[in-house]
Amino acid sequence: MAKEHSFDIVSEIDIQEVDNAIHQAVKEINNRYDFKGSKSSIERTGDDKITIISDDEYKLESVIDILKGKFIKRQLSQKVMEFGKIEKASGGTVRQVVTLVSGISSDSAKMVTKLIRDSKLKVKAQIQNEQIRVTAKSIDDLQTVIQIVKEKDFDFPVQFVNMR
Repeated sequence: MAKEHSFDIVSEIDIQEVDNAIHQAVKEINNRYDFKGSKSSIERTGDDKITIISDDEYKLESVIDILKGKFIKRQLSQKVMEFGKIEKASGGTVRQVVTLVSGISSDSAKMVTKLIRDSKLKVKAQIQNEQIRVTAKSIDDLQTVIQIVKEKDFDFPVQFVNMR
């Protein structure tokens, strides 16, 4: 029974869920009394950008809080959001661009593989583009690796896919 088992560690974003969170946040903004007559809006611009526009910085923070709440309700990690600078926009409004970060950077991948190596388990971790493939002969070792990676709080979300 020399069969190898494996899984991949990835950091992905479900764009459909992001769209749903944005639509729910926009619906809440349109229904809330404190946003009546406000020029607040949220829209996805491009594959990995969200543009948030509001009347002033205080309302912009409120819109961001609403969006974060909708991310939580849809089980999306807030770690995928990278906030840009607050800029002045036309009509006396302010704008902030949020970049959605997916994939594991090479530095982060090295950090994860080092964590796996330091666990002294009989597993191999290979960096493949923006994901990490973990292989072992024992499924128990792989499950232990999953627990170790889950317990460590990285600054990016991790998912475990392709368990074979």
